Formats: sequence, C-alpha cells, structure tokens
Amino acid sequence: MSEKQPYVRPLSAESRGAAPGRGRLAGRRILVVGGGQQVVDADSDPVGNGRAMSVLFAREGAHVAVADRSAEAGQATVDLILGEGGKASLIHADISREDDIVRMVAAAEEDMGGLDGMVLNVGIGVGGLGLGAVKANEWDTVLGVNLRGPMLCCREALPRMAEGGSITFISSIAGLVAGSRLPAYDASKAALGGLMRHVALEGSRKGVRANIIAPGLVDTPLGRRATQGRPSRGTAPQFFGRQATGWEIAYAALFFMSDESVYVTGQTLAVDSGLTGIS
Repeated sequence: MSEKQPYVRPLSAESRGAAPGRGRLAGRRILVVGGGQQVVDADSDPVGNGRAMSVLFAREGAHVAVADRSAEAGQATVDLILGEGGKASLIHADISREDDIVRMVAAAEEDMGGLDGMVLNVGIGVGGLGLGAVKANEWDTVLGVNLRGPMLCCREALPRMAEGGSITFISSIAGLVAGSRLPAYDASKAALGGLMRHVALEGSRKGVRANIIAPGLVDTPLGRRATQGRPSRGTAPQFFGRQATGWEIAYAALFFMSDESVYVTGQTLAVDSGLTGIS
C-alpha cells in the first residue's frame, strides 16, 4: 500500500483571484505603495502581492492610487483595473526618497479627493547571508527602504487620513522568526512592529487603525527570484502543501481595509499556513 499523499490545500476562487467583488470597499480611496511587480518570466509569472491587492480593492469598489518606483509596472496594474471597469491612477515614486514620498501622498489625496486607506507593500533584501557578510552600506540601504520609507509614508499620510481609515504594513514572517539569513531584512521587518504600534496609537485619536500582515512563503515573482538565490526556500515545509498565492495575501489586506476589522488595530496577522504558530 502506498503512503498517503500529503494534504494540499485546494485553490479557491479567492485563491485564484476569480471571485467577484462584493462592494466591501465601495467609495473608499486607497493608496497602495508598491502596487506594481517585478518581472522574472513574463510568460509564467504569478500575480504579486501589490498587484493583487490593487486589483482586488478596485473590484471591491475602491478608487486605488497605485504607487511604484517602476512606472511601467505600476501602469500595468492600473491598466488591469481600468480594463475591469475600476478606478485607478498611477503615481511614480521611489520610497527611498523623502521628496518622492511627500509628493506621492499629496498626489494620492488630490487625485482621489481624500485618503481612507494605505497599504505599504515595500521591502528589499540585499547582501550576503549571515552576519559575517553584512556590509554597513547595504544594511543602511535595506533599512532605508523597509523601515525609513514606511515611517515617512505614515508621517505624511496620517494627518491626511479620513476618520476611521486604515494603514496596513506588509511585513514577513522573517520579522517574527529567524529564517531569511539576511540580518538587515529580518531586523527591518521586525522593527515594523514597533512603527505599526506607534502609528496605531497616534491614529486612534481619530479612529485610524494600523496593522501588519506577515506573509509566509508566497508564490510571487519576487518569491521565485528569492528561491533562485536560495533554493532551500522552495523546499521549506508547508502545512497546506503549497505556497500562498498573492491573492490570498490580498484578501487578508482586504479584511484590514474594510469595516470588517473596525475593532482591530495594533495587531500582526501571519498568513503562513501556520508556520509560525504550530511548527
């Protein structure tokens, strides 16, 4: 008798990005920072987290400002939204530049007539593996994008945010457990927790919520590129027998952007098939 095959979580309509919108964000104005995606293989790339969130928010009735350092990638996301009859605009901005961030947030508010939500889907990991391979300039570069950038976004957006708004940081389970072997990346993602809680505290004065989503292994173009550099990533155990899809991360973000999470703030949600909770 052959051994029982491991369980593989089936892909639902939501997992595949095929579920219809339900009006959960009708009338909302949301800025998605990092709404484009990298290209690894244009013919086979799955959807990235930022693009999936942008498209999903628009399907749910939001006007989405798609910000990305690649105008081409951001415009591709905008075109997908417009092609589905949604509302979207492009803002070309580099989160490593303070002037770009100031301009980006102001433009989003002006283009959409206000700001109800912001998702910070940014993060880089550079350098060699382990502490011995860390270079000071690479450390500064990573923290500049992964931590300083989100801080500046919140500094600019929080005063403009409508009452009852929502800010969601896309972090990583690397901020909860050791694993990426990139010390600057892990440290920056862990530090987002402190920033998020401070934003939640200040935001509470007008009902603005702040939360973190910490994805586990996700099948995105960026994830596939990371696996190319570290093949062991692709063989890591998964309780559901597969990696997450970008759409599954997007639905977690949709929860935080919607009124379904109106009493949730200052929290971190790991979307990782239980890797950080039961392994």
